[in-house]
Amino acid sequence: MEDKFNLVEELLKITLFGTEWVLWLLILLSVLSLFVVIERFIFFMRIRLNFTIFSHDYIEYLIAGKTEEAEKLCRDHLSFESEMALQGFKNKAKGIQAMEESMAAYLVGSRQKLDKGLVILGTLGNNAPFIGLFGTVLGIIQAFHDLAQNPDGGTSVVMSGISEALIATAVGLLVAIPAVIFYNAFQRKVKQHMSNAQALLKLTVTHFAQTKEG
Repeated sequence: MEDKFNLVEELLKITLFGTEWVLWLLILLSVLSLFVVIERFIFFMRIRLNFTIFSHDYIEYLIAGKTEEAEKLCRDHLSFESEMALQGFKNKAKGIQAMEESMAAYLVGSRQKLDKGLVILGTLGNNAPFIGLFGTVLGIIQAFHDLAQNPDGGTSVVMSGISEALIATAVGLLVAIPAVIFYNAFQRKVKQHMSNAQALLKLTVTHFAQTKEG
C-alpha cells in the first residue's frame, strides 16, 4: 500500500537545507547594496552645487539684464538645477510658456536619474531583516530536528543550532541598517535638488514674464 502524501514532512525536507544559503543570499544583497551606495555617492558628488551662491549670482545677472551671463553661469556650473535652467534658455525665443514647459518636462524626465537605484536600498532596508529571520527559523527547525535524531545530545544540540541560526538575523540587520541610512540620505538629496530646481524654475519664468524678454 502506497504511503499517503504528508505535506508537513515534505515541507520539513525543504526547510532542512539549513541557513547557509540564506547567509549567502544576504551577502550577495549586501554587495548589491554597497554597489548602489557607491554609484549614488559618485553621482550626487558629480552634480553637487552650492545653490545659495549660484542662485544669488544667477538672480543678479537676470536683474541686471545680463541674460547671456546667466546662461554662461549655468554652463560653467553644470548640475541638475543648471541643466534645467539651460532648457529654458534654449526655448526662450519661443515664449514664456515654452520656457516653463521645457523646464518642467526636464524636471519630470530627470527625476528618474535622481531616484535610480534607491528602490533597491529601500527594498533591502525593509526586507533584509525578514530574510534573516527566515534563516533563523530554518535554523531552529534544523536544531530541533537534530535533537529528535539524537535525543542523547540534550539541550547542547539545540542551543548550538539556535546560536548558529541567530546569525542569519544578525546578518539581515547588518544588511538592512546601512541600506536604510543611505536610502534616507539619498532621498534627502533628491528632495533638495528637486526643491532647488523648482525654485530656479519659478525665478526664471517670473523674471522673463515681468520683463517680457521671453
